[in-house]
Amino acid sequence: MLSAAILLSLAASASAHFASWNEGMYCKGGNDSSVDNPNTNLAVNPLYNLTKAEWWMQADRGCDLVPPPDGEYVELPAGKSFMTELANNRAFSTLSYDGALTTEWQDGKNRTMPWRGPDNPPGFLIDGSDSSGSELHTRSIESAGGTAWAISYESDISKVTMGNLVVFFVRYYSLFFRETWYDVPANMPECPEEGCYCAWLWIPDGCDQPNLYMQNHRCKVTGSTSTKNLGTPKPPVWCRHEPSICVAGPKQMMA
Repeated sequence: MLSAAILLSLAASASAHFASWNEGMYCKGGNDSSVDNPNTNLAVNPLYNLTKAEWWMQADRGCDLVPPPDGEYVELPAGKSFMTELANNRAFSTLSYDGALTTEWQDGKNRTMPWRGPDNPPGFLIDGSDSSGSELHTRSIESAGGTAWAISYESDISKVTMGNLVVFFVRYYSLFFRETWYDVPANMPECPEEGCYCAWLWIPDGCDQPNLYMQNHRCKVTGSTSTKNLGTPKPPVWCRHEPSICVAGPKQMMA
């Protein structure tokens, strides 16, 4: 049974935003490598009103300096899928308290679908009866922004740039549920022995202030025999209603 003090501290810190909680992440226990904080939400806080030097790799909070332990990675099985836990606090993932506070939702609460804002068309989630969901920046799952993963084959995080960080999968309408699955291309080559750099990415689609998420991970591709070069990524363009201008080939993260 969790103590009342822990539950009160969770209530005070849960209304932040999001992170992907999994092995291999930077700042898993906060930005002090000597402390493993099961109630941290440092990696969750959004990147807003910052210079690139500040938001790139969450440098503003020192998360580029707190890697996972040696030998710990996010494993990316070539041609298959991997699961990460999206939550607004580490406490609501299985990385803390033996998963005692987890539900199928991102905030440890219990609810049923459809979860939508009030009225029709729906307003913001936070304007609903339980005043929750502000961190989702959306009105419903149909209007939620997608999340993505990108990979660089540089093992040294200081050598990762926009020019070698390639988006390999986007999960549309994600964030509503804690367990979220992402696909790994079958022809993605294996990483160097020291691993690759991966970033979990999200840009909310409306509802409140614009902000950005770029979360650091050490990752490795498993089960691949491919020698394919991913190529140099290009900046994407918005082309939903004009497919002829879509960018073909590898793409950079949106920023």
